Amino acid sequence: MSTVSPPWSYTLHLSRDPRSPGITRSTLRSVLAVYELGELAPTAELLASELLTNAHLHTGGPYALHIRPLESGRLRLGVWDEDSTIPSGLGAGFVHGAMPHAASEGGRGLALVRACADAWGASLLGGERGSSGGKVLWAECGWGGP
Repeated sequence: MSTVSPPWSYTLHLSRDPRSPGITRSTLRSVLAVYELGELAPTAELLASELLTNAHLHTGGPYALHIRPLESGRLRLGVWDEDSTIPSGLGAGFVHGAMPHAASEGGRGLALVRACADAWGASLLGGERGSSGGKVLWAECGWGGP
Protein backbone atom coordinates (compact mmCIF):
# COMPACT_ATOMS: atom_id res chain seq x y z
CA MET A 1 0.00 0.00 0.00
CA SER A 2 1.19 3.51 -0.78
CA THR A 3 1.57 5.81 2.14
CA VAL A 4 0.83 9.49 2.37
CA SER A 5 1.54 11.65 5.35
CA PRO A 6 -0.83 12.62 6.85
CA PRO A 7 -2.98 9.59 6.02
CA TRP A 8 -5.36 10.14 3.14
CA SER A 9 -9.12 10.24 3.23
CA TYR A 10 -11.84 11.36 0.83
CA THR A 11 -15.46 12.42 1.25
CA LEU A 12 -17.84 12.32 -1.68
CA HIS A 13 -21.03 14.35 -1.18
CA LEU A 14 -23.81 12.86 -3.28
CA SER A 15 -27.01 14.26 -4.66
CA ARG A 16 -30.28 12.41 -4.13
CA ASP A 17 -30.11 10.65 -7.44
CA PRO A 18 -30.44 6.95 -8.25
CA ARG A 19 -27.20 7.26 -10.26
CA SER A 20 -25.18 8.22 -7.16
CA PRO A 21 -24.20 4.63 -6.25
CA GLY A 22 -22.79 4.15 -9.78
CA ILE A 23 -20.85 7.41 -9.58
CA THR A 24 -19.53 6.27 -6.23
CA ARG A 25 -18.32 2.94 -7.61
CA SER A 26 -16.33 4.72 -10.34
CA THR A 27 -14.83 7.19 -7.87
CA LEU A 28 -13.99 4.44 -5.39
CA ARG A 29 -12.24 2.37 -8.08
CA SER A 30 -10.14 5.40 -9.04
CA VAL A 31 -9.15 6.18 -5.44
CA LEU A 32 -8.22 2.56 -4.72
CA ALA A 33 -6.18 2.29 -7.92
CA VAL A 34 -4.18 5.42 -7.05
CA TYR A 35 -3.30 3.98 -3.64
CA GLU A 36 -2.49 0.54 -5.07
CA LEU A 37 -5.49 -1.06 -3.37
CA GLY A 38 -7.29 -2.13 -6.53
CA GLU A 39 -7.74 -5.67 -5.21
CA LEU A 40 -10.24 -4.24 -2.70
CA ALA A 41 -12.41 -2.70 -5.42
CA PRO A 42 -15.01 -5.49 -5.81
CA THR A 43 -15.69 -5.77 -2.09
CA ALA A 44 -15.41 -2.03 -1.41
CA GLU A 45 -17.78 -1.24 -4.30
CA LEU A 46 -20.35 -3.74 -3.02
CA LEU A 47 -20.17 -2.38 0.52
CA ALA A 48 -20.39 1.26 -0.57
CA SER A 49 -23.24 0.55 -3.00
CA GLU A 50 -25.33 -1.27 -0.41
CA LEU A 51 -24.81 1.39 2.26
CA LEU A 52 -25.53 4.22 -0.19
CA THR A 53 -28.59 2.50 -1.61
CA ASN A 54 -29.88 2.10 1.96
CA ALA A 55 -29.42 5.85 2.53
CA HIS A 56 -31.11 6.66 -0.77
CA LEU A 57 -34.11 4.41 -0.19
CA HIS A 58 -34.71 5.05 3.51
CA THR A 59 -33.85 8.71 4.05
CA GLY A 60 -35.09 11.91 2.49
CA GLY A 61 -32.02 14.11 2.51
CA PRO A 62 -28.47 14.22 1.20
CA TYR A 63 -25.82 11.61 1.93
CA ALA A 64 -22.07 11.23 1.62
CA LEU A 65 -19.39 8.53 1.42
CA HIS A 66 -16.19 8.82 3.45
CA ILE A 67 -13.21 6.61 2.52
CA ARG A 68 -10.13 6.16 4.69
CA PRO A 69 -7.51 3.53 5.45
CA LEU A 70 -7.03 2.33 9.00
CA GLU A 71 -3.76 1.34 10.64
CA SER A 72 -5.19 -2.15 11.11
CA GLY A 73 -4.79 -2.85 7.38
CA ARG A 74 -8.44 -2.18 6.62
CA LEU A 75 -10.29 0.30 4.49
CA ARG A 76 -13.25 2.00 6.18
CA LEU A 77 -16.22 3.13 4.12
CA GLY A 78 -18.67 5.32 5.99
CA VAL A 79 -22.00 6.57 4.67
CA TRP A 80 -23.49 9.61 6.37
CA ASP A 81 -27.10 10.73 6.10
CA GLU A 82 -29.30 13.15 8.05
CA ASP A 83 -31.65 10.51 9.48
CA SER A 84 -30.86 9.44 13.05
CA THR A 85 -32.57 6.04 12.71
CA ILE A 86 -30.10 3.15 12.74
CA PRO A 87 -31.35 0.21 10.65
CA SER A 88 -32.04 -2.92 12.68
CA GLY A 89 -29.54 -4.85 10.53
CA LEU A 90 -26.60 -2.86 11.93
CA GLY A 91 -27.86 -1.53 15.25
CA ALA A 92 -27.53 -2.63 18.85
CA GLY A 93 -29.14 -5.97 19.56
CA PHE A 94 -28.39 -7.34 16.10
CA VAL A 95 -27.63 -11.06 16.14
CA HIS A 96 -24.46 -11.85 14.15
CA GLY A 97 -25.25 -14.07 11.17
CA ALA A 98 -28.97 -13.28 11.18
CA MET A 99 -30.51 -13.12 7.72
CA PRO A 100 -33.78 -11.50 6.68
CA HIS A 101 -36.85 -13.73 6.52
CA ALA A 102 -37.31 -15.28 3.06
CA ALA A 103 -40.58 -13.39 2.56
CA SER A 104 -39.07 -10.07 3.64
CA GLU A 105 -38.98 -7.35 0.98
CA GLY A 106 -35.93 -5.65 2.46
CA GLY A 107 -32.86 -6.21 4.55
CA ARG A 108 -30.76 -8.11 2.02
CA GLY A 109 -28.44 -5.17 1.37
CA LEU A 110 -27.35 -4.99 4.98
CA ALA A 111 -27.12 -8.80 5.07
CA LEU A 112 -24.64 -8.51 2.16
CA VAL A 113 -22.69 -5.88 4.09
CA ARG A 114 -22.51 -8.19 7.14
CA ALA A 115 -21.48 -11.15 4.97
CA CYS A 116 -18.75 -9.33 3.00
CA ALA A 117 -17.30 -6.83 5.50
CA ASP A 118 -14.57 -7.62 8.00
CA ALA A 119 -16.33 -5.27 10.45
CA TRP A 120 -19.39 -3.02 10.36
CA GLY A 121 -21.35 -0.72 12.58
CA ALA A 122 -23.33 2.47 13.01
CA SER A 123 -22.77 5.70 14.91
CA LEU A 124 -25.18 8.47 15.78
CA LEU A 125 -23.81 11.97 15.36
CA GLY A 126 -24.66 14.91 17.58
CA GLY A 127 -26.15 17.89 15.80
CA GLU A 128 -25.97 21.61 16.33
CA ARG A 129 -28.91 23.86 17.24
CA GLY A 130 -31.38 21.05 17.75
CA SER A 131 -30.61 19.05 14.59
CA SER A 132 -30.00 15.34 14.96
CA GLY A 133 -26.66 15.32 13.11
CA GLY A 134 -27.69 12.08 11.47
CA LYS A 135 -25.74 8.86 11.47
CA VAL A 136 -22.87 7.05 9.82
CA LEU A 137 -23.18 3.43 8.74
CA TRP A 138 -19.73 2.00 8.16
CA ALA A 139 -18.08 -1.16 6.89
CA GLU A 140 -14.47 -2.25 6.66
CA CYS A 141 -12.62 -4.55 4.29
CA GLY A 142 -8.99 -5.55 4.68
CA TRP A 143 -6.01 -5.79 2.41
CA GLY A 144 -3.88 -7.79 4.83
CA GLY A 145 -1.81 -4.87 6.11
CA PRO A 146 0.05 -4.80 9.47
